[in-house]
Amino acid sequence: MPREFSTLLVERRPDRVQVQLNRPDVRNAIDQTMVDELHLLCGELERGPRILILCGTAGVFASGADIAQLRERRREDALTGINSELFERIARLPLPVIAAIDGWALGGGAELAYAADFRIASETARLGNPETSLGIIPAAGALWRLAELVGEPVAKEIILAGRILTAQEALAVHLVTEVHPADRLLAAAHALADRITAQDPLATQLAKEVFHVPRARHPRADNEAQAVLFESEEKFARMTAFLERKKR
Repeated sequence: MPREFSTLLVERRPDRVQVQLNRPDVRNAIDQTMVDELHLLCGELERGPRILILCGTAGVFASGADIAQLRERRREDALTGINSELFERIARLPLPVIAAIDGWALGGGAELAYAADFRIASETARLGNPETSLGIIPAAGALWRLAELVGEPVAKEIILAGRILTAQEALAVHLVTEVHPADRLLAAAHALADRITAQDPLATQLAKEVFHVPRARHPRADNEAQAVLFESEEKFARMTAFLERKKR
């Protein structure tokens, strides 16, 4: 049976899992326990692929890494990549990940959102990476993912000059794709999940996998994935249904 967690609230459905970061007393700061529990969740989703919806608690997505723990970390801790390994695992999950961002998503919390396939936001969302103000760098993905998402000039403003994006600013640079009132954010996340689940799961899984392969592996990776799908029963069923609808 799936275990319960101390830092996460988990709602499981047949086609998706909603995970609520739940350390409201410290604005959902990501501590070692949360990292460990998210790794357990990843293992569950790797064994049985489902869409993952990540959200926060009490108007905060995640305020960042737990500073009390971060202050005590040393060279050896940095080299183990505590958060970067987790966020890379989340990014590699077989089916899409949706980050529903309400309120603050800063530092490690923003980097967790950057690892998702989709980011949608509430009107009160704020995203940024203030790590350099604390004497460190955003080493869990922002230094490369953020430039891929919003371009180098905006990424440097956020990382090197401490810019915090509002929801509308994040929408304008395509860091998020939807903005909703806070009380409708989760419904919007599930509506997006519904659109994803209307697709063929295997095709969605392979599309995500091939999307992220290095450029040098295209088009061979595309052709190999398509070869698998060309033999799938679901492909024949869906195309037959399409052709029959077209006849009507």
